[in-house]
Amino acid sequence: MTEKIDLLEGFKTKIRETNLTMNTIDSYTHAVKHFLSNSKNIITKKSLLEYKGYLLENYKPKTVNIRILAVNKFLEFLKLNKLKLKMIKIQQKTFIENVISDVDYEFLKNKLKENKETNWYFVVRYLAATGARVSELIQIKVESVKRGYIDIYGKGGKVRRLYIPKLLIEETEEWLKQIRKESGYLFLNRFGNRITTRGIAHQLKHFARQYGMNEKVIYPHSFRHRFAKNFLAKHNDIALLADLMGHEDIATTRIYLRASSEEQREIIDRVVTW
Repeated sequence: MTEKIDLLEGFKTKIRETNLTMNTIDSYTHAVKHFLSNSKNIITKKSLLEYKGYLLENYKPKTVNIRILAVNKFLEFLKLNKLKLKMIKIQQKTFIENVISDVDYEFLKNKLKENKETNWYFVVRYLAATGARVSELIQIKVESVKRGYIDIYGKGGKVRRLYIPKLLIEETEEWLKQIRKESGYLFLNRFGNRITTRGIAHQLKHFARQYGMNEKVIYPHSFRHRFAKNFLAKHNDIALLADLMGHEDIATTRIYLRASSEEQREIIDRVVTW
């Protein structure tokens, strides 16, 4: 047991020397700790394959690959590269689940405006009109609105420019005049602090319940999906959309060319009458 603890600490020290983020380091450490707690003292190809089988039976494919990646890093640390495991292939869905429809999006916008929930009206508008991830949305400042964009810095120093459409800028500027806000983060909570991603998700569910809407489609990423589908419907340039969405692989973006699960259901109900 002591030997395993020493190995884990040595591995953690080694990967801290890399340029990995703290979240990634913690994820790898947790995964290796889990592997060591489920493995015998001697690491063999057989024991590794047994562990992989255990993961496949108990975890989702994405989690399995994260665990395998961590274990492979650990095997590199032990200089056991020949024992590294193969990642599993994840079959991409042919549809997106739980995407808010244009009708529901318009309904939600109108209800928020009607009830003078202006701050939340703009949260929803920005999510759907920019394609921002919720973690990116909370970075937008008044200064970003004035510029018409915000540069998002991702892994490896990559920069993605998030554009704010002209109509949304004009509408936001009117709102900012009314509340006399000239600088700082655009979206604040009731205490005057920058809103959190969890706070946004929680409040959207609250509005879904309040307005009798399907809670499954009222979540931050749903509006990003809506942005992508509407963009392709009006401007069929998937390469540009991939850049706007920050997708490294255009194959990720191609799913927006397909009907959502709800749209597939509607088509089946309308077409299949035999």
